[in-house]
Amino acid sequence: MFRAWGAVTALLFTVTSITAADKPNIIVILADDLGYADVGYHGCRDIPTPHIDALAKGGTYFTNGYVSGPYCSPTRAGLLTGRYQTRFGHEFNPTSANAGLPRSELTLAQHLKSAGYATGLVGKWHLGSTEQQHPQQRGFDEFFGFLGGAHSYFPQKNNSETILRGHKPAGETEYLTDALAREAVAFVEKYKKQPFFLYLAFNAVHTPMQATEERLKKFASIADEQRRIYAAMTMAMDEAIGQLRAKLKAEKLDEKTLIFFFSDNGGPTMKGTTINASSNAPLRGSKRTTLEGGIRVPFIVHWPGKIPAGRKYDGLVIQLDIVPTALAAAGVPLKPEWKIDGVNWLPYLTGEKTGSPHETLYWRFGSQMAIRQGDWKLVVYDLAAEGGRGMSPPRLYNLAHDIGEETDLFSQQPDKARQLQAAWDEWNKANVAPLWGGGKK
Repeated sequence: MFRAWGAVTALLFTVTSITAADKPNIIVILADDLGYADVGYHGCRDIPTPHIDALAKGGTYFTNGYVSGPYCSPTRAGLLTGRYQTRFGHEFNPTSANAGLPRSELTLAQHLKSAGYATGLVGKWHLGSTEQQHPQQRGFDEFFGFLGGAHSYFPQKNNSETILRGHKPAGETEYLTDALAREAVAFVEKYKKQPFFLYLAFNAVHTPMQATEERLKKFASIADEQRRIYAAMTMAMDEAIGQLRAKLKAEKLDEKTLIFFFSDNGGPTMKGTTINASSNAPLRGSKRTTLEGGIRVPFIVHWPGKIPAGRKYDGLVIQLDIVPTALAAAGVPLKPEWKIDGVNWLPYLTGEKTGSPHETLYWRFGSQMAIRQGDWKLVVYDLAAEGGRGMSPPRLYNLAHDIGEETDLFSQQPDKARQLQAAWDEWNKANVAPLWGGGKK
């Protein structure tokens, strides 16, 4: 059914057929430290997420949606460049005032701005705090948010990071997730008559664990205090997404807007991470590991009338794909010198192409590594995920039958393990040494 429908619409996605009037708005919504199990469409029962679920119902949701980094900043570097962040040394969170996304890398905002889009970032940056690393030096016309990796949700004196509007303190007084919702809606209002790109990067549900009293009361039945706060924070983010979508519908922009939603990594569930009471079930592992719980995330793409609605898609996708997918939708041809690692999803989602966008995906995070090829995964991970120390030996899993990575097949399938290791080694030749160290967890 999708193949026939896609054959009719495939021409919409060729870069030569898109006029300025046809360019869609593009919105990337990024959750922070959201657990794999903590959305309704994945079966969550104690935290309602009606607006996220509506995105899934009205769009395509990925069962094998990944991020290229198991924590904050590397994922963002890969997202905005469309390249494995290990290609340019952004392997870890920035560890000094001068560390940040290398100036050699072009961002999605820069590409879209050059194509006539208004561009805005609302929320968390975490790609550098110097003047040269500021979002408005990296392609964003507008910026409201903070530059670092975490921030208080309530106004406090002596915050380590200040909420900024552009380069100046914003004097924000509202609960931060609500403020981000307000600013996202305001951005749409300001630029509704031209194509726009909005990057809405929540710090929810990252620590510190802070929620409004009104929302906390709605989860009085959750006995665990940390989970109760987490639920209220998740509700705030879901409501913010609802406000943004309501604005799009009010302005009759819903069908003209391509939306991506995902989390920057899996939920942090182990010691040494910013634990927030999230759940990654049925996945094993946590943020900061290359187990599935660290890198497989809730992932949705939504574009009414252009991609199938309510479809579960099993192909391998990764956040690196957002750059080529968004640029294809906008009619911007890729240039070889950009060295994009991502793949345009649109022909796969419409049925113009069959198979999976990726046959193989790769990860490198210090001493941790992983490669997924088809259903097979070879992984070396931090043993802190299971209460140990150091790194695991290489372990082999068949994810089709073992999504929880419980049964190591390394000794039973040594040839498969060697083949995957050789493929990862070949991929790793194009990576570079990290530009800075392990960073704040």
